[in-house]
Amino acid sequence: MNTLKVAGKFLDQPMLVAKFHNAVPAVLSSAGGAFVLKETYSAPEGKRKKTFIRTGATMAVTIASALSAPKITDKLFRHSDEVSKPIKELKKHSSELIDVFLKNNKVDENAKDILKKARTKILKFKEVKMLFKNFDKDFQGQKLLNELIPDPENINSKEIFSEIGRLSVFGLIPVIGGITGGIIGDKLTNGRWKKRIPDKIKEGAYQYLANIFLCNVGAGAALAIMEKCNIKSKSARACGMITGIILTGVIGGSAIANLIGNKIINPMFEHGHGRKHKKEHLFEERKPEPLDIGLHTDDIATVAVMSGLKWIEPALPIMYSISGYRAGIGYRNGKK
Repeated sequence: MNTLKVAGKFLDQPMLVAKFHNAVPAVLSSAGGAFVLKETYSAPEGKRKKTFIRTGATMAVTIASALSAPKITDKLFRHSDEVSKPIKELKKHSSELIDVFLKNNKVDENAKDILKKARTKILKFKEVKMLFKNFDKDFQGQKLLNELIPDPENINSKEIFSEIGRLSVFGLIPVIGGITGGIIGDKLTNGRWKKRIPDKIKEGAYQYLANIFLCNVGAGAALAIMEKCNIKSKSARACGMITGIILTGVIGGSAIANLIGNKIINPMFEHGHGRKHKKEHLFEERKPEPLDIGLHTDDIATVAVMSGLKWIEPALPIMYSISGYRAGIGYRNGKK
């Protein structure tokens, strides 16, 4: 087994994934709290209280919605959340598998010691590699390892669009939460809070369409095409999905999001006002920037999730929280 596959197996250890899943709420809350404090102390002294309230409300609702998103989407799509299994249950399962295997098979002392450790503990990378090397030509050993650390499953065409829907709703929840938190923060600190709502909705639309939804559609469409072509290689499927993401999200997503903002959202909020701001070009108000490109890291996570990898899914609330927060503050980078 090559180093890349061993790395995938190491990261997909059920106990490691479960521990990461359990740590995400604390990690996300701590990072969010630190950011709020940074923003507060960076503000002028006379504005620190309002900055703390506004930023804190936006961040709090964003994080709460991001952490609740997995449970909501699992219920809506009847998705089995394997990453949240109790560690005690995982230890019991591993112990039973290993005890039965050691009772019926002879293995060398090094492999035996590693297997005994694997009953209740997370293995190191070199230990996972040693086991797969040791059982390279041992059918029963290979079977045991695949039961301890299941191989990623290639989803079929019937499951593709369900997975797109699940991940798209997953990403939508933190964006809605961010907008809600931003409105609450503004209402508590600014008498003209209603005038800030359009920017939040436009930024939310931008974040969701350009950085989440259209990328999921691109990845899913590419995966459907490859499934029709009977392409089974995980590396080929991953490359195809990344290509789909680039075409629909990175290249086309920003333009589509801005078009919707200019043609639909702006007229909705300009109704009844005398002056209307005419856009000089599509990207006058909101153009892609380095952080937007960086946010497409969550699309690589989408590729990993659709490819069947377990270890990346617990990180999705962290990644989607960035889009949610930026929607909540109504971030705009144009002249207005």
